Amino acid sequence: MKSLFCLGLALALMALPGCEKKGVEKGYSIAVIPKGTTHEFWKSIHAGAIKAQQELAAQGVPVDLIWKGPLREDDRDQQIQVVENFTSRKVSGIVLAPLDSQALVSPVANATQNGIPVVVMDSGLKSDKYVSFVATDNFKGGQMAGEYLAKLLQDRGNVILLRYAVGSASTEDRERGFLSAMGSHPAIQLISTDQYAGATRETAYQVSQNLLNRFGNKVDGVFCVTEPSTIAMTKALRDIGKGGGKVKMVGFDAGSQSVLDMKNGDLQALAVQDPVHMGYLSVKTLVRHLSGQPVDKRIDTGVILVSPENMEQPVISDLLHPPLEKYLK
Repeated sequence: MKSLFCLGLALALMALPGCEKKGVEKGYSIAVIPKGTTHEFWKSIHAGAIKAQQELAAQGVPVDLIWKGPLREDDRDQQIQVVENFTSRKVSGIVLAPLDSQALVSPVANATQNGIPVVVMDSGLKSDKYVSFVATDNFKGGQMAGEYLAKLLQDRGNVILLRYAVGSASTEDRERGFLSAMGSHPAIQLISTDQYAGATRETAYQVSQNLLNRFGNKVDGVFCVTEPSTIAMTKALRDIGKGGGKVKMVGFDAGSQSVLDMKNGDLQALAVQDPVHMGYLSVKTLVRHLSGQPVDKRIDTGVILVSPENMEQPVISDLLHPPLEKYLK
């Protein structure tokens, strides 16, 4: 009887919440799957994920962080394959930036059904089969960019919106936010809103050239919704002698080239996210869930409008110059 009592007591103690920490101490394998791996934005996401990994290790929670994304930022099929491979490998959890809000629904649902929780970051998914969505309020970012461009143009002129790609929820939200802001400025005419830059600087530059060949003599302002398209359009404007603020240019995300273009006066503002914090919070949120702690379904990582007037402020300067070398060795 005594032995049965001791066995029952031991089983009861194992069931207490405090004993869950023992499972955490064994560590987790977490796959982080970005949209791509070449742009500075994703390198910052990677740095944030490693920052979280290092912090968790110091707390006695080892995390095997596996970073793998598609070679091209428009390769939906490869990203689906990456998710499916990690599901087959039975990793502890997945952090995913979906290339397509619809195409990744089924792979995420499959991972969840197989007991692998998914945290979605950066770009939304048309599903609720995930633990948490950690991202910028991209609609707000687009609105901020639109209002600032309207201010630069003194509420009049011809404007181009250069989109990114069909199915990318984050950039579609930026586009909707920008168009919402433009709706409050009826004297501003949108002369092009249906062109897509694509995933690379090369495709974005070609599209930018085509747009400026058509509208270069009458365009007054441009908004681009990604880092590559911002850089490409700024270069295309310089090429036709419209740099230096002759055409007001507002972009999204803070790549090193965009920061230089803003210092040189070719770019008037950037809507800036905090990708280091996004990567950090995504990993931390997944580990919290894996350890049995509650997490918020939606976590906003913030967005700020940066211009030459405020870019040297310490907090903003840190966003423009993330410490990648500290984490990516």
